[in-house]
Amino acid sequence: MTESAASGGSAAKPPADRGRTTIADGVVEKIAGLAAREVAGVHAMGSGTGLSRTFGAVRDRVPGGSKSSVSRGVKAEVGEVQTALDLEIVVDYGVSIREVARAVRENVVSAVERMTGLEVVEVNIAVSDVKLPDEDDEEPESRLQ
Repeated sequence: MTESAASGGSAAKPPADRGRTTIADGVVEKIAGLAAREVAGVHAMGSGTGLSRTFGAVRDRVPGGSKSSVSRGVKAEVGEVQTALDLEIVVDYGVSIREVARAVRENVVSAVERMTGLEVVEVNIAVSDVKLPDEDDEEPESRLQ
């Protein structure tokens, strides 16, 4: 009996090559969102207006809210082997925006490539606001005590 006959008629693939893995856009968005938040100087993700942040915080507390807070401000396009990301951030006043953006790119690319195996072809960053030291975070107060 030949080797191919013993293995069912065709050369068997190694177990790691049997099947396909797909990664959802939302998975990459969460990884990128967490990686961006780890960078010093990033105050928040998403729209910088206080009102938008307030509505976003309320939306996060509602079951079935549109987007988790982890991935807010992140949009990913995921292909079979590559991904591209758009991030919207709010930075703290006084930091070098150029340095924060560089650090965010490095951290996001490293985390996404390490965890997913996808090649990150670009990370576009839009700075939508600066958090001033005397500004309060506009979190809605809970009605529960």
